[in-house]
Formats: sequence, C-alpha cells, structure tokens
Amino acid sequence: MSAMILTLALSYAQLALAAALVLACARMMRGPRAQDRVLAMDTVYVNAMLLILVLGMRNNSVFFFEAAAIIAILGFVTTVSLAKFLLRGEVIE
Repeated sequence: MSAMILTLALSYAQLALAAALVLACARMMRGPRAQDRVLAMDTVYVNAMLLILVLGMRNNSVFFFEAAAIIAILGFVTTVSLAKFLLRGEVIE
C-alpha cells in the first residue's frame, strides 16, 4: 500500500515539476526585462534539478543525485554572474 502511495506521489511531483518547468521556460522567452529572464532561468534550473531528483528517487539510482548537484552548482554560479553583470555591467572586476 505504501509503495503505491509513493509511486502516485512521485508521479504527481513529476507532472507538477514538468508543468512548472514549461511555464518558467515560457516566462524566460517572453521577458519583458532582462531581470525577469534571469529570475525565470533561476526557476528553470531549480525545477530541472528537482525533476532529476524525483527521477532518481523513482529509479533508485545515485547518478541522478550527482547530476542534480552539478545542475545546482552551475545554476547558482550562472545566476550570480548574470545578476552581477546586470547590476554593474561587468562580471570580472
């Protein structure tokens, strides 16, 4: 019984995260400002990371968790550098 509930919960989580990913991608394409696009990109990488984590839970594989950690690190660095670029006009001082 609990395995069935877990399977249903993971399926619902995958659908919800996929919908959030699509909506964030649409916001990233539409804009209207650069700050909105950076925020949408931040949301896209967080949703992608969570989707990969749910997939890892579903398949019982450690490799998905490593991929999610790499996405989180790269997404954080990208968001920080883009925010610094938008704020100051340069990334490296």
